[in-house]
Amino acid sequence: MQCHRINELLDLLKDEWMTSQNDSLMSFLGKIAEEAGHKGDLRAMNDDMLIYHLKMRSRDHHEMIPGIAKDCIDDFKTAILKARGIS
Repeated sequence: MQCHRINELLDLLKDEWMTSQNDSLMSFLGKIAEEAGHKGDLRAMNDDMLIYHLKMRSRDHHEMIPGIAKDCIDDFKTAILKARGIS
């Protein structure tokens, strides 16, 4: 894992864990895993899943994923032209 990913994970974890200060770290991670739909051992949980879920946890359920939102084009004609390299 790269250093910036560790820092990102720690920042996200700190912000979200502050809302559940009475939980231990493992119980909080268990809660996050359950919310994300992870079944099984916590050791098998992917760090990408943890980062993604922590990012999206406080957002509206219907809000678009930030990585996808930057590439989204609302107008179909513009999207087709861009895909063909005409825009």
